[in-house]
Amino acid sequence: MNKLTKPEEQIMQFIWKLKKAFLKDIVEQFPEPKPAYTTISTVVRVLVKKKFLDYKTFGKTREYYPLVSKKKYFSEYMNDIIFSFFNGSSGKFASYFTKNEDLNLSELEEIKDLIEKKIENIKKENG
Repeated sequence: MNKLTKPEEQIMQFIWKLKKAFLKDIVEQFPEPKPAYTTISTVVRVLVKKKFLDYKTFGKTREYYPLVSKKKYFSEYMNDIIFSFFNGSSGKFASYFTKNEDLNLSELEEIKDLIEKKIENIKKENG
């Protein structure tokens, strides 16, 4: 899957949130000062070309919708980071946060709870 540039990712965030949108709906999502309509239109065309978006035509306007879910993109993005920076090791990735980030006790407990729940689910699946 292609990686998104920052402007492409920003537009995809809006479309994931809206589920489907006309160009004017996307423009409205931007804070002031809004980028030029033509700039947003160009980025949207690139996203269609990259197969992140598709559209339905209504007269002269197009309603855009995502072809790639936010979950799928995020998962592949994170896998790329783990592969590139942590030699493909999820354990090294997790270890990074406990060693290099200033996590407070509640954040560490939240991570611990998530891991324990995942372990329980795997145990149930494997009987």
